[in-house]
Amino acid sequence: MIELKNIRHWIFDLDNTLYPNTTNLFDKIDDLMCQFIEENLGVSKEEALKIKNTYFHDHGTTLNGLMKKHDIDADKFLEFVHDIDYTLLNKDEELGVQIKKLPGEKIIFTNGTRKHAQKVTERLGIEKHFTKMFDIVDSKFIPKPEVEPYHLLVSTHNLDPEKSIFFEDIAKNLLPAHNLGMKTAWVENDDDYCKEGYDGKHVHYRVKSLIDFLTEINKNIN
Repeated sequence: MIELKNIRHWIFDLDNTLYPNTTNLFDKIDDLMCQFIEENLGVSKEEALKIKNTYFHDHGTTLNGLMKKHDIDADKFLEFVHDIDYTLLNKDEELGVQIKKLPGEKIIFTNGTRKHAQKVTERLGIEKHFTKMFDIVDSKFIPKPEVEPYHLLVSTHNLDPEKSIFFEDIAKNLLPAHNLGMKTAWVENDDDYCKEGYDGKHVHYRVKSLIDFLTEINKNIN
């Protein structure tokens, strides 16, 4: 049984968390990241892919690495890589039903942009259930899993970590939330990078299906 009756702040990562990674939406963003690197750094496609992956692993996001190593303009990068076809996402009525039932406020915490989060949630039909969003701009372009964004999230929105739970598909991004006192839920992702850190005690719940998990929660608290 999932016991989360004291939770009042339901915090969700966006990409590959609120929608399945099988939609391949984020793959489109990845492709545009490579294109951006290729065009702006004057490198081959192969080298652009290598840079994208290396910076992602070493700096939390590809953007963070590009800003540190090449002084890339963040707004220019973010606008370019989020110019994707959002029709890959369909309305998810049941997800909306279960999120709506959760007691308290629902918050999106993403390394992406607010504009991207708004487009994703609108396509899913769940935008009205989220009262707050905390994006990469709000975190001063410091990405998860660096600790600073988590502290900024808590202070900006006056959250009580002890009454919060964070849902995220990258397991190691849950560690700072755990250290703050939050409950954590890993939304399973088969990518090896996303699995790193799963075995740690900082992961309280393993989520195979977000809808099923939220349904079980709502049965126990409503």
